[in-house]
Amino acid sequence: MSGAGAPLLVVAGEASGDRIAAEVLRALGPAVHAFGIGGRGCRAQGMETLAETSDIAAMGTLDVLRKVPALGRSLGALIGRIRKDPPRAALLVNFTELNARLGRALRRRGTHVLWAVAPQVWAWRAGRIHALHDAVDRLAVVLPFEELLWREAGYDARFVGHPSAEAPRLPREVARAQLGLAKGRTVAVLPGSRAGEITRLAPLFCEAASMLTARGDVDEARVLVAPWLDARARGELERAARRAGVEIAEADAEHGASPLLSAFDLALCASGTACLEAALAGLPTVIGYRVDPLTYALARRLVRTPHIGLPNVLLGRRAYPELLQDAVTNRSLAATAAALMNDAQKARAKADARALDALLRPPSPGPFGARVAALLDPWL
Repeated sequence: MSGAGAPLLVVAGEASGDRIAAEVLRALGPAVHAFGIGGRGCRAQGMETLAETSDIAAMGTLDVLRKVPALGRSLGALIGRIRKDPPRAALLVNFTELNARLGRALRRRGTHVLWAVAPQVWAWRAGRIHALHDAVDRLAVVLPFEELLWREAGYDARFVGHPSAEAPRLPREVARAQLGLAKGRTVAVLPGSRAGEITRLAPLFCEAASMLTARGDVDEARVLVAPWLDARARGELERAARRAGVEIAEADAEHGASPLLSAFDLALCASGTACLEAALAGLPTVIGYRVDPLTYALARRLVRTPHIGLPNVLLGRRAYPELLQDAVTNRSLAATAAALMNDAQKARAKADARALDALLRPPSPGPFGARVAALLDPWL
């Protein structure tokens, strides 16, 4: 990406946000010189990174508190660079608290702000929907019902489809060969991408997979390791898998687990992008999640949706079983997953995958990154 392009600030506060921002940068090409906060995906597109996405990614109140020093350093570096090289436009992805503050400061300076992947106000703290008017010019939303929700609140919101619905998927036998899987029944283990998720969930998920194989419910299991995991999280995941006797496999360098999920018959997933990817692949899926006790206590007061898994939210019903907090144990995960290993559940999962795909497909053609980039074009 040439230094002569229009300056574009990018702040992607999660691993999934880094992948989304990278797709947009790929579509924009040399028309911009991007700088800001990102990860390996953004760097691969030539972005000048002032801080790493992994340094500020957090889930839960205690996780955020632990990240405060890194957040302060990141914000300081950003402000210094913005003063030196004011961007014409900004692409903000995820990480609501930092990006809301940043968006307000940028718009006061005359920078146009596009927010991709809107905060999930429909799930919790609904009042936040009115808090971003001075922080954003336009919203690119990835869930179909969000466009009307944000427009009714006075925002310029555009539904651009969900990137997971467009992720490539290998033919089943090709994916199995790549993973070294035989012809038996298999379970994919996807315990999240944040360090806190790995710490809380990976041991339980790996032990559950081991139980499923020991009891003969499945023949093999694989823990799919995202390439964007930081070294500490990866080390914890590898230790959890080793202790449980479950093999590890590398996910796709660009698209993560999605291309390989066709190899499996069942999935154990953390809530988040992974469970949506598994559902779109047509897999019977168990969704499990734990946060720190303080975050959970706050969430019980604030959360407005009966579901935590995106597939269930989109379908409006508990199509995929959810286990939360103390209900997430190795035994409960294994027992819930075993109950899904029958023809009726598999057929239902395939039908639900088709329904989800139809919901998440965009109204206009072209790749996801290009659709988001088109919303930035008038400002560059």
